[in-house]
Amino acid sequence: MSGEQMQGNERKRDVRLSNIIAGKAVADVIRTSLGPKGMDKLITSSSGEVVISNDGATILNKMEVAHPAAKMLVEVSKSQDIEAGDGTTSVVILAGSMLEKCEHLMEQGLSALHAET
Repeated sequence: MSGEQMQGNERKRDVRLSNIIAGKAVADVIRTSLGPKGMDKLITSSSGEVVISNDGATILNKMEVAHPAAKMLVEVSKSQDIEAGDGTTSVVILAGSMLEKCEHLMEQGLSALHAET
């Protein structure tokens, strides 16, 4: 494998890792709001609006997410709300757990190239 190919593969790995980290960060914020002992979150928007909530859908709607992969988790939550009317927090936590497992597999050396063959 040439140096350019190795560098390209490393860049792809870095992009995947960045996406995983962003998605996990969203899931981690929401995870602590779940359940009867869920913590309230204080959200301040760039316009100065302040919201306190422990509802996952509300938290996700008020978060100003910039990373594309993190935005996808917010969209997953919205889709869940439209389809079922419930489970918005759970679906984000589930996706975050899957991303965590993906990160673990990447650390072990498994890549999308292995999965395609």
